[in-house]
Amino acid sequence: MERAIQAVAPAVANAFGTSPEIVGDAYKSFAMSFMMIIFSEIGDKTFLIAAIMAMKHSRSVVFSGAFTSLAVMTVLSALLGHAVPALIPKKYTSFLAAFLFIVFGGKLLHEGINMDAATGVEDEIEEVESELAAKELSAESDNLESGLANKKTSKLSRKQGKFDGILNLVSLFASPVWVQTFVMTFLGEWGDRSQIATIAMAAGQDYWFVIIGAIIGHGLCTLAAVIGGKLLASKISLRTITLAGGAAFFVFAIIYFYEAIYV
Repeated sequence: MERAIQAVAPAVANAFGTSPEIVGDAYKSFAMSFMMIIFSEIGDKTFLIAAIMAMKHSRSVVFSGAFTSLAVMTVLSALLGHAVPALIPKKYTSFLAAFLFIVFGGKLLHEGINMDAATGVEDEIEEVESELAAKELSAESDNLESGLANKKTSKLSRKQGKFDGILNLVSLFASPVWVQTFVMTFLGEWGDRSQIATIAMAAGQDYWFVIIGAIIGHGLCTLAAVIGGKLLASKISLRTITLAGGAAFFVFAIIYFYEAIYV
């Protein structure tokens, strides 16, 4: 893959009026952030939130709520990471990013090595289901009020047929299910290793391509979650995913150490 990128980089650079080095850096930023999200999010709490919500509610609503939340978190994290080099020299931010990836990678490898090979995500699924049940009970009265409001909106939309599409779009993004999915996903992602890793990557790489790679990674993971995430999570080996994530984070740490020393 690396050779293929090197081969096409001059043509791409010429088409966009830039240099092959910038094309290569952009690809590296995109690929690293994409891989980081895939290894971090499969079977994670936010993945399970989308999977369980999609079993009870419209998949399109759950997907849009979860994906929008993760996209917003990604942009905020990447912008924060992009601001760090303005305060700290890039050399030190690369060392800091490498240190963070070593810490995360070591933690994941330690968990994976000490984990039973048959361990799944059943306990985490039960925890997420309990949280969702508690949220639904606390929001039940609000949902009833929203239901009455939606009935009124529905009557109005029937009278004004030409505005049906707009009203349906507004009701999609204003529905209690969408809001619940957005908020729970945002809170579940806050402080998560993928958020911190996004900040670290944006501090040392092209933050725009870090954003694009991470958002696409989140989109694919969220899509897998709403289509059949609970079944997928119950079939995958949590130990294998954990070890693979730890190994990937160590690879990222080596890349950042190299850049801090030689670039």
